[in-house]
Amino acid sequence: MSRLRLTITMKNELVKQLDKFIDGSRIRNRSHAIEYLLTKSLGPGISRALILAGGRGQALRPFTYELPKGLLPVAGKPLLEHSVALLRQYGIRDLVISIGSLGAKIKEHFGDGSKFGVAIRYLDQGDAESGTAQPVRQARKFFGNEPFLCYYGDVLAEIDLGDLAEFHLSHKGIATVALTSVAKSSDWGVVALHGSKILRFQEKPAMGQTLSHVINAGVCVFDPAIFEVITPKDKSLESDVFPKLAATGRFFGFPFEGKWFDVGTPEIYEQAVKEWGKGSPSV
Repeated sequence: MSRLRLTITMKNELVKQLDKFIDGSRIRNRSHAIEYLLTKSLGPGISRALILAGGRGQALRPFTYELPKGLLPVAGKPLLEHSVALLRQYGIRDLVISIGSLGAKIKEHFGDGSKFGVAIRYLDQGDAESGTAQPVRQARKFFGNEPFLCYYGDVLAEIDLGDLAEFHLSHKGIATVALTSVAKSSDWGVVALHGSKILRFQEKPAMGQTLSHVINAGVCVFDPAIFEVITPKDKSLESDVFPKLAATGRFFGFPFEGKWFDVGTPEIYEQAVKEWGKGSPSV
C-alpha cells in the first residue's frame, strides 16, 4: 500500500491523547495512530460483505428441519439479522448472502435488504452441500477487485469491524481472520501465530494435538487475491484454503475479546439464547 509522507503540527494535549492509542502491536507509533483514527472517522474502507448461510444445520436438528439455521431466533430476532445489523453499523451495506437448503425462506425474510438498511444479493447453492470455499470463489462476480468481509452466518460476535478492516488494510496480506480464545479448541480451526501472522492453521485437530487455544472466529477480510488461491476443487475454507494461505506468509490474525458464539449445536444455541444481548451493544 503506497503512502505519502506528511509533516503536521499538533497541540500538546492532542499528542498526549494520541499516544494513548499506541500499544506497540496493533498501533505501533504516532503516525500509525493518526492513520488509524482517520480511517475510523472516514469509514472502514470496506463496504461489501459475503455472509455464508448455506449450511444444512444438521447438528441443530430438530430446530432446522423446517427453518434454516440463519433464521433461528436469538434475543428477539433471527440469527442473521444480528449479523446484518452489525455490518450496517460499520458502514458495510452491500451484502451477498450465500444460501442453500431452505434458502428460499432467508430470501423471503430479507428480500433486497432495503427494510434492513442494506442492499442484498444472493448466491444460491441449491440443496447441495457446497462447503465454505466455493461461495467465496463465486463471489468474485460481485466484488471484483475490492477487498471484502466474509461473515459466517451462524456466528454472533461483539467485534469492531472498523478495527478489523483497518488492520487488514494496513498490511499486504491476502486474508485476515478474527480470532478468539476457547478452552476446548479442538472443536474449531486452531492457529499458530508469530506476532499477528498465522504460521499454521489446523481444522478441528485431534485432542492433545492442538496448536493453541486461539481459533478462527468466523469473521474474515479477504483481498481479491483470494480468488487466485481458491481452486474449483477446494470445498472448505478451513481445511483446504486456510492451510495454503498460512504457507504464503500473507495470512494474518486479528484477536478480539468480545462475546462470541458459534451457533452450531443445540447446546451452544441454548447458551446464546440465554446470554446474547445481556450487556451487549444494541445493534
